[in-house]
Amino acid sequence: MTTFATDMSLNKAVRNKWQHYFQYYVGPNYDESRGLRDAQEAWTTVVDFMGLPKIDDTEPRKFTPEQIETVKAAVQSLTEKRWMPATLDVFQEYLLDHEPQLQLVIDEHMAIWQRTRSARDLYIFINRLSEIHTLWSPSPILGAVFPHRYHRNFVTMVHSMLPEFFPEALRDLFSYALTNTPLPLSHTPDDPAFPSCSFPHPNLSHISLQHPNPVLSAGPPSPYATVLGALDILGFLERYESQLTLCINTLIESKIQNQCPGIWDVQLLPDLKAWLVEHVVPWMARPYARGLANPDEVRIIVANVITRLEFYLCKILCNLRMTELFDIIVDYPDSMPALLDIKDCLAKVDERLVLVKALRKLNNRRLLHPGADTKDILTQYVSTIRCLRVIDPPGVLLYKVADPIRRYLRERPDTIRNIVASLVGEGGDLLDDNEQGGSLQQSQADEYAEPNWEPEPIDAGPEFRANKPADVLTTLVSIYDSKDLFVKELQILLAQRLLAIQDGNHDRERKNIEILKLRFGDAALQVCEVMLRDMTDSRRIDQHIQSKKPSVIHPTVISRHFWPSLQAGGLKMPGQYQTLQEDYAREFAAFKPDKQLRWLSHLGTVHLEVQLQDRTIEAEATALEAAILELFSEKDTWTVDELIGQLGSVDHAPTVKALNTWADKGVLMEKADACYVLLETADMTVKETVQRAAPDGDEGFAVVTVQQQQAAQMKIHWKFIQGMLTNVGALPLERINSMLKLVPGYDRSPEQLAMYLEGARREGLVILRDELWSLTAEGRAGYNHGFT
Repeated sequence: MTTFATDMSLNKAVRNKWQHYFQYYVGPNYDESRGLRDAQEAWTTVVDFMGLPKIDDTEPRKFTPEQIETVKAAVQSLTEKRWMPATLDVFQEYLLDHEPQLQLVIDEHMAIWQRTRSARDLYIFINRLSEIHTLWSPSPILGAVFPHRYHRNFVTMVHSMLPEFFPEALRDLFSYALTNTPLPLSHTPDDPAFPSCSFPHPNLSHISLQHPNPVLSAGPPSPYATVLGALDILGFLERYESQLTLCINTLIESKIQNQCPGIWDVQLLPDLKAWLVEHVVPWMARPYARGLANPDEVRIIVANVITRLEFYLCKILCNLRMTELFDIIVDYPDSMPALLDIKDCLAKVDERLVLVKALRKLNNRRLLHPGADTKDILTQYVSTIRCLRVIDPPGVLLYKVADPIRRYLRERPDTIRNIVASLVGEGGDLLDDNEQGGSLQQSQADEYAEPNWEPEPIDAGPEFRANKPADVLTTLVSIYDSKDLFVKELQILLAQRLLAIQDGNHDRERKNIEILKLRFGDAALQVCEVMLRDMTDSRRIDQHIQSKKPSVIHPTVISRHFWPSLQAGGLKMPGQYQTLQEDYAREFAAFKPDKQLRWLSHLGTVHLEVQLQDRTIEAEATALEAAILELFSEKDTWTVDELIGQLGSVDHAPTVKALNTWADKGVLMEKADACYVLLETADMTVKETVQRAAPDGDEGFAVVTVQQQQAAQMKIHWKFIQGMLTNVGALPLERINSMLKLVPGYDRSPEQLAMYLEGARREGLVILRDELWSLTAEGRAGYNHGFT
């Protein structure tokens, strides 16, 4: 009995519960049997209406107005009963049932694209997916939830079915659209699904306040607009935005690589920016500004796109110019537009350190090597100074790039000579006319009270300001610690030029000295002033002596204490030359009793008229050549040793060279055993002749160069080096240099001492081990070593 009562109570509880929920869903005023029947009919009507058409159907299902009204009433009934959410699950089941059909379509079209790699085939595939999306899209009658839920599920299903290579295919489609090339459609022109027209590039100027978003909506639909709309609907633009960006970047790279290399005489960056705004930005505006109706929002989006693309464009152009920067510097000033492009690019992209590394690498590979001439290195260095000041006026980039060049030039023995030669007009165009003024003494301190003062750049080093040059010449002179080296070289070069002038016109040299006074000061060039005054006094003395006793010789009289050391020589002029010198010396002594002439005959030149039996030869000869020919006037045959014995302290090589000079002119003939014979007639023959070879050595300059002076001084300093390495043992370079500074007259830098010791090492006098220098057995034995 208890069990039966319990069962009755349970049944009653279930029945009450059912009544409660049924009334909750269908309302308290419905009859129970009639309400269920109406609900079932409404459910069936809605479910049948939601059925999806076959994937091959070209149009959605058609319904009559009466059927549409019935469906609306059923939807209203289920909505009141709160049964519509349950129909979403049924619609999802319908969508899953059609999944194999969708997969088949995707596989088929992707197989076609993989075989053809055609943008047209991918275009067809995107449009086909868009058609299927529209075909299966639920009617708005079902409510706003259905389209949203359907779109999300459809897009998810499509993305899960795409193959791995689909991003590559989509990238090809974007690239094809960017190139504005017509699609190679194989369909007939009247096929409405595939209109045969190209992808347009709408102009950015179409964006105005007249249309909310004209880039997206203005004008008739085009293939580009159609495919972008389909890609947006299918969620491809959002999911594969990186592929679109990659295509744009590839297009920019291709544009720059194809049109910009080697073009330096035109500024290309403004044209590239204009191309970007007119052709690329409008193309990008449609996908990036999709869904926006406010013109201000569209402009903000487009401005952001322009900023991003201009940054990448400047980066690619800057990288290209960095690879060409060495040649751009060589081509300066014709390459000024390219330098301005680099300057504008560096203002947008942070590539300053990359530029420094790239240019230093190019300099090391193409400039700073033994095969490059010092003059070429200096020319490139000066061009580098000017170019980097265009790119970076504060000079930070120059400070970082120039250091290896300066250190390399400091090690070159002829650097000072080339710089000085350019100052006096013999070294090309290192300095412009507008760079001739200004003093090296002017202060480089910052003027903090100046209204236009700016702080140092953030990437400037701690020593940047102290080393900042004022002009090109200051930069060149600052390669060395002291300007005294330049003054000494200037004195030597001026002496060579003055001694080489034969017409007595020294106006050019005097003008150069006046200009250089502005640079180095009057005190530093006092010796040069004395040298110029000697040339004037010498001409006046010669005019006086010629008025007293005319002579065919016109010597240059100089002050021995103010001129650089001249090449030593012991040439003794024979015959009539000696008589002419003695007569001139007596007249000079009469005019200048307190002074005495010391002849340096080997430095002079002689204009000769050689009279032979059948011909007369005129020639400009050196003093040695004239002396040799004077001896042949005494007898017709001489050996080299006999001539040297008559001429005094003359080396063998210059003597042979002078003999060969006359032999080349047909005056002498060389016989065997270093014997020469005078040819009185041109048809004379000598049976025994030999083939002449160029003698070793040369006459060199009349003035002793700085290198030769240093070599002579280092012969003395070698004794001190030999002594300290013998007594103390192996020493580092710095210790040797510091000990040598105690020797009177020693003023060499550690770099110069290192070069000297390296020359001694090559000759086997010293060895270097663990950065310590020590003597070899030959070095201990003693050796009169010269500076090399």
